[in-house]
This record gives sequence, C-alpha cells and structure tokens, in this order.
Amino acid sequence: MRRDEMSDLMAFLAVAEERSFTRAAARLGTSQSAVSAVVRRLEQRLDVRLLTRTTRAVSPTEAGQRLLDTLRPAFDEIEAQLSALDVMRTHPSGTIKLTASRRAALQIVMPVANRLMAEHPDIKIEIAVDGRFVDIAKEGYDAGVRLGESLDRDMIGVRISPDLEMIVAGSPDYFRNNPVPRTPHDLAGHNCVNLRLQTLGGLYAWEFEQDGRPMNVRVDGQFTSSDTELILEAGLAGRGLICLPSDHLAPYIASGALVRVLADWCPPFAGYFLYYPSRRQVSPAFRLLVEGLRWREPRKPQSAD
Repeated sequence: MRRDEMSDLMAFLAVAEERSFTRAAARLGTSQSAVSAVVRRLEQRLDVRLLTRTTRAVSPTEAGQRLLDTLRPAFDEIEAQLSALDVMRTHPSGTIKLTASRRAALQIVMPVANRLMAEHPDIKIEIAVDGRFVDIAKEGYDAGVRLGESLDRDMIGVRISPDLEMIVAGSPDYFRNNPVPRTPHDLAGHNCVNLRLQTLGGLYAWEFEQDGRPMNVRVDGQFTSSDTELILEAGLAGRGLICLPSDHLAPYIASGALVRVLADWCPPFAGYFLYYPSRRQVSPAFRLLVEGLRWREPRKPQSAD
C-alpha cells in the first residue's frame, strides 16, 4: 500500500468516527476542504460511496461501515505495535537470539547474559549452540560469536575476548611412551587427534608459524571428532596429541593434566568477536548485551613513585 492510500484511509476513518468533516479536519490538523477532497478521491478509487452527506450530518453507508469495522481494529493494532516499539526503544526488553560455539557460549556469553537477565526481567536471550559459521540474517539471529579472523565485510565485529593461541598438548601418560616433538615436522611420528570441521567437512590442518613463515601440517591418528570437548577428553585420556585454542586448554596446562609442546611455533591470533549486520537497528537490549560483552584490556597497576 502506498503512503497516499494509507493517508486516504486515515482521513476516511476520522470522518466516519467524528461524523463531521470539520471535526475530522481538526483531528488531522488540516483543512475541511482537504479532508473532503481526500474522501472523494478514495470513493472514486474504490468506485463506491462510503459516506452519506447531508447538511446536518455525515454517516457511513453500508459499504463505509464495513470498511470502518475493518480499519478500526487494524489501526488499533498498528498503534499498539508502535507503542510497543517506543517502549522497546526506551526500555530494554525483547528477545535477543544468538548463535555461538559451546565454549564461547559457556565462558563468555553466559556470564553476561545471566547478569543482564537478572537486571532486566523483560529481556529474553536465546542461544543456539553451533560450531559452524551461521548466516545470522538468513537464519533469523540477531548476532553470532566466532573467532575474528574471517568476519564478512558487511558485518560489525566487536571483540569480546583477548587474543588466543593454538596449543598442542598431550597427557603425561602419552609422553611416558612417546618423545616430545621439537618441530611441527615431528608430528608425523605421533598419534594425533583430528578435528573434523563442521562447516567445510574437511579435517583441520594444524597451523604453525615461526619467524613470520606460516606452516600447515596434516596430522594422523586413531581418533577424529567434530566436537572439541571429545577431543579434549581424548587428549586427557592419553589417546594422542591434541591442538585446540588456549581458552580450551589453559586450565589443564596449569594443573599439569596436559603438557604443552611446540609453544614457539604457535603465535597469538584474534580471539572471539560478536558479529552482527552493519545495517541492523540496535535496540536498547541488544546495546546492553554488546557493551557487556565488549572486551576491555585489563588496567595495568600503577607503579608507586
């Protein structure tokens, strides 16, 4: 429906409810002659008389009453929705739908989401756990979380974690029976746990770098999975060497449950980002989530003079 057609219907509605062109014009903030011309134009377009006009009163015809009965609930619903949108604009509310990997959802998103929902009961958050890259606009999500190395150009990316690095590690039991690899080339002689990429379906090539020179290594072993938690369990059980981001393995390295190797070959890379379309109209609820997730460098302690 064109804008002028909507204006014609609003003019008819005002006249039919006020039963007066004069009062309708005052309600619409225009002249009586302008309202009269608009209603005549609507009747001509519909080819039916909508109002009976006398010197004393204006009243809807049978066709006009049917149109009035249809328009009033429709305009009431439009007004209610506009009011709801205005409330959402000023009061954080509504549902935010996200997609994220399990690790990012648990470690990064949920602490902020729990706090946000506690502070704002009208905010609802839905998280779909998915390790693949998701077309958020096509699949109906407000935003997604992924590693920030390859965000699409039409996306806004907000950093929500520090830099990460890939860690190659094995259990102490594994190294009791196998030598420690000194370079990535040594991995050819090791039982390695492979990661099956959910998006592409292929196996992840372990990525290394030294002196600015990248190196990708295809590894082999007894166990393969598309789930990083299962890969971690296999590594802890001594089934072979594993290669996962530092946010997965740091606690196990610290506790001694896993032993890190090839550290000099694993440089840092961009961590997790929240991404959403650059054309998105940001609601107060979504803005609160973005600011809650936004990564901020820890303040360095000031040295005493």
